[in-house]
Amino acid sequence: MGSEAPLPKWASTPCIMGIDEAGRGPVLGPMVYGCLYCARSYQKTLATLNFADSKTLKEEKREELFENLKADDSIGWSVDVIDPRELSAKMLKKNKVNLNEISHDSAIGLINRVLNMGVLLTEILLEYSDQSKGITRLMKENGGLVYLDTVGDADKYRIKLSERFPSIKFVVAKKADSLYPVVSGASIVAKVTRDRALREWVLEETSENMHRSFGSGYPGDPETKAWLAHHKHSIFGFPTLVRFSWGTCTSYYKDMVEVESDKVDEDVGYGSSGKQLKLSNVGFGKASKRKIEEIESSGKGRCKFFHSRKLEQLTHF
Repeated sequence: MGSEAPLPKWASTPCIMGIDEAGRGPVLGPMVYGCLYCARSYQKTLATLNFADSKTLKEEKREELFENLKADDSIGWSVDVIDPRELSAKMLKKNKVNLNEISHDSAIGLINRVLNMGVLLTEILLEYSDQSKGITRLMKENGGLVYLDTVGDADKYRIKLSERFPSIKFVVAKKADSLYPVVSGASIVAKVTRDRALREWVLEETSENMHRSFGSGYPGDPETKAWLAHHKHSIFGFPTLVRFSWGTCTSYYKDMVEVESDKVDEDVGYGSSGKQLKLSNVGFGKASKRKIEEIESSGKGRCKFFHSRKLEQLTHF
């Protein structure tokens, strides 16, 4: 998602690019990385467009500025929307990927995407010749510049990026979204994209009692906590909107069913009490085969998940 017009002429001149994120902390919804880029020659004009750290702007102002930058032919932008399921899966898999690494990978992906489009972010090499002295050599001229709001240690992050993209100059700083207009613009791109994604989110689950009054999505929001408590399921956990790897969800796990296996997985966690419900406690245990078939055929005792989807047990294929 982003600028889809043919590459403008200014993109073949040295450009600057800003990268920022929205939605790193919430327990609900995607995390979005956004970038904004333009010619270095447009930098002074960019400073007059009233871009600011998106967190300091009201929603109406962010939307207005986003529409303005989309209509500006001298600006390009792009986003990477990271689904909450992807975040949790990476953070909980055996070879875990932490949130900082996910953030770094997203930023690197945006840089690659813009470079592959043909936007000039790299340094320019010019051949310099002095025939009177018989000297020919290559000289570097100021090329592109990429600004980022830091994730983790700023110096380590800059070194990591420089090793990956040795021909690009990076500026990595805390609160870069309030220091550099190009990062402020990227912040607005990311924040508006995330806000719209949440507003338009289609809940895949079909339980009768589901609703969208989930508040801000931040762990400390009482409305968000109430929504989580109301929408947890003892077997299926949380709706796909939830980042179930977040610590906020941990307190709900003690009420969920324990999955038993012949093999012990060191990564399996338990609630604070050390005990969880077993599948046998919710009607899937040691009942006779005939009894199970009777229950299945009648539809009684079946979980809402199966009932709402009209799913039935198959005994013959």
